[in-house]
Amino acid sequence: MRRKESSARDPIRQPKVLHPLENENLRLLILENISQEAVRAFESQGFQVDHHTRSFSEKELIEKIGSYHAIGIRSKTKITQRVLSAASKLLVIGCFCIGTNQVDLDAAAEAGIPVFNSPFSNSRSVAELVMSELVALSRQYFERSWEMRNGRWNKQSKNCYELRGKTLGIIGYGHIGSQLSVLAEAFGMRVLFHDVMNIMPLGSARQVEHLAALLSQSDFVTLHVPEIPETTNMISTRELRQMKKGAYLINNARGRVVDIPALIQAVESKHLAGAAMDVFPYEPAANGDPFDDQLNSWATKLCSLPNVILTPHIGGSTEEAQRMIGEEVSQALSRFLNYGSTISAVNFPEVDLRAITAEQGNYIRLCYVHKNKPGVLRQLNDALAPYNVEKQYSDSKGDIAYVMADIADVSPSDFSKLRDRISNTEASILTRFLA
Repeated sequence: MRRKESSARDPIRQPKVLHPLENENLRLLILENISQEAVRAFESQGFQVDHHTRSFSEKELIEKIGSYHAIGIRSKTKITQRVLSAASKLLVIGCFCIGTNQVDLDAAAEAGIPVFNSPFSNSRSVAELVMSELVALSRQYFERSWEMRNGRWNKQSKNCYELRGKTLGIIGYGHIGSQLSVLAEAFGMRVLFHDVMNIMPLGSARQVEHLAALLSQSDFVTLHVPEIPETTNMISTRELRQMKKGAYLINNARGRVVDIPALIQAVESKHLAGAAMDVFPYEPAANGDPFDDQLNSWATKLCSLPNVILTPHIGGSTEEAQRMIGEEVSQALSRFLNYGSTISAVNFPEVDLRAITAEQGNYIRLCYVHKNKPGVLRQLNDALAPYNVEKQYSDSKGDIAYVMADIADVSPSDFSKLRDRISNTEASILTRFLA
């Protein structure tokens, strides 16, 4: 593998697992208590895996990342430009979650590093959590349970309601929002949704063009949007005032999409009847760490509010979801490390070739990341002209392009010259040979 500074499996023939020609022992850094099944899957392929249950700070990553070829994270670890600058060996990043906003995707692509995630696997877990929160808020049994644990019997029906006939407003009608829509209708709820794109609804759900219209009609409002500049504090004082008096707000999306001090004021004034929060702007790095005012200045006040459910980022934390996420992302990382495939990468051209079979022992696979500029493929094909190129495929995404090619009969004495010629072209970002 050389970085310039700055597959589909055959159903009949057994595919050959490829390894770096320069015999690098691949090391993986796995953080944030990612599924042990994923860790075992990596180890079974001979990768050296260092597994930690907590997230790493930027400083820790900068100190350690230079030793690793791959990293697996969830949502707390931030892969910044500074981290990537220190990641001299890094080939791939796996986000074992839905979102990828914790990674500087553009900087990763510029370094020739694809990023993979799991956009579908925990959708059902999050949708079910929201349904449980709808019931808990409308029946106030979270409050009643807390009172009983403190020795107080408080049986009442005031301000406790059925979900049937109520309106659920979903902001963001993607994988989670659409599944939630179906579950809510099964409870007899009316469903409205707002999204930046026109989307075909499931069941009897209806899309509304303006956010204000959704807020003013909904008894419950739930957020399922990414954290981007356009969604930061998208629910603040003005939007909370547009909500119905006695409505509820639920945020299982990202911590910064809701202005929490404004939410606190809305609950204290009794404009909102309650809320459920599973994500926060700043979250503890590890289990057992305090959730207090040093972390978020309003934490004590938020924790004192009645009928407000606070959970420690457990939206997708079911055994089923974590197992599926572990399988999906570990398979994507393994396909890239073993075969060069970038199918399903979020920041990278999606390129794949059918597998080299065990019978094709004299083939090597070129994985070449380069700047997307004219003349590069001509230079590459000039370098490959003396050899038999059995198959080749390339694609580009923005400023980055990626070529995979399987080449026959490259002798050990030729390999060094071929590697140097391709790696030293002006547009080269990363050149990797597998055999």
